[in-house]
Amino acid sequence: MEKRLYVGNLSYNSTEDDLEALFQQAGTVVSCQLMLDKFTSRSRGFAFVEMETHEEANKAVEMFNEKPLDGRDLRVNIAKPREERPPRREGGGGGYGGGRGGGHGGRERSGRGGGNRERY
Repeated sequence: MEKRLYVGNLSYNSTEDDLEALFQQAGTVVSCQLMLDKFTSRSRGFAFVEMETHEEANKAVEMFNEKPLDGRDLRVNIAKPREERPPRREGGGGGYGGGRGGGHGGRERSGRGGGNRERY
């Protein structure tokens, strides 16, 4: 059984120290990692907390899931190992997709040169 917890729905004002102090009420905190946006260094609103034992991890879920911290109800679950997550879809996503080329196909616009190509 896993000792690592996913903690979601965090306030952007919550810190690792806040989380560590809270989760110490359930047992020994081995590590606490608040996930930050790599461009802004602001909290992404979730963290991972590792407890010393499985029992402490389960106790933390019972104690803190759906309980408020900094004005928001936490989501605390046993973290899923990476290999259990569904794979990301390849390719696709975004872009402009097929369709017709640029915006000037078809007939020429009136009053804009072109006309008779044999003029020259």
